[in-house]
Amino acid sequence: MPEGNPGPLAKVLSIAGSDSGGAAGLQADLRTWAALRVYGMSVVTAVTAQNSLSVTAVHPIPPDFVAQQLDAVLSDYGAAAVKTGFLGRAAVIETAAAKLRQYAPEFVVIDPVLVNHRGEAMFAPDVTQAYINRLFPLADLVTPNRCEAKLLTGLTMKTIAEMETAVRRLHALGPRHVLLKGGRQGGQMVDVFYDGRTLTHLTAPHIETANTHGSGDTLSAAVCAFLAKGEEMGAAARHAHQFIQRAIGQGAAWQLGAGHGPVLQW
Repeated sequence: MPEGNPGPLAKVLSIAGSDSGGAAGLQADLRTWAALRVYGMSVVTAVTAQNSLSVTAVHPIPPDFVAQQLDAVLSDYGAAAVKTGFLGRAAVIETAAAKLRQYAPEFVVIDPVLVNHRGEAMFAPDVTQAYINRLFPLADLVTPNRCEAKLLTGLTMKTIAEMETAVRRLHALGPRHVLLKGGRQGGQMVDVFYDGRTLTHLTAPHIETANTHGSGDTLSAAVCAFLAKGEEMGAAARHAHQFIQRAIGQGAAWQLGAGHGPVLQW
């Protein structure tokens, strides 16, 4: 291959919000995809004013303009894999679901952004219900964290056993695979992957750091990249888990601002 020619790159799309601080949202997705050498595209659902300390303002994008962005990207470029991040409103969820049904990308990864960094619900119940009714049946994978799974299932999520019950309940809502993030067992972090038949624990040593902003976005984006490059779902989940552990480790000691810092994907 000639120097400087990357050859054909797999195309991946993020439907998510913009983080002005660069740590999470579309910025985390695109940084992850650059590191994993796939071609990243974006549909903006909201623009935020935020930094490492707080989100001070959110400007939502109207659903019809979200639809226009999706038409522009998917009618021309297409995408091997699509992920959703911050959607925020039932109308935007319904718009995204309609366009995913229309264009039918090979892989759909749903990261159900439903809680804030304190684990508190951010939206009215209609948003949670829209995820369940509209997006989960289209999903090849959903990637909730423990607080989101608690909201979706009603379980307390205090033990690994409850996480195992939760992934089965979430799978029954329609997605083909579930990756539940953020369990803790002793000094190990435990994610639980379920394919409808087999439970798999993905484990890694706990890294003591406050710099985890964007870790959930990075994980789901990495799964998208590995799927787009031809891996089967179990391998993609495992390699994404390894990727995010490296990213957390690489950013663990970096002081970007006065609050929670980002993971570093390179």
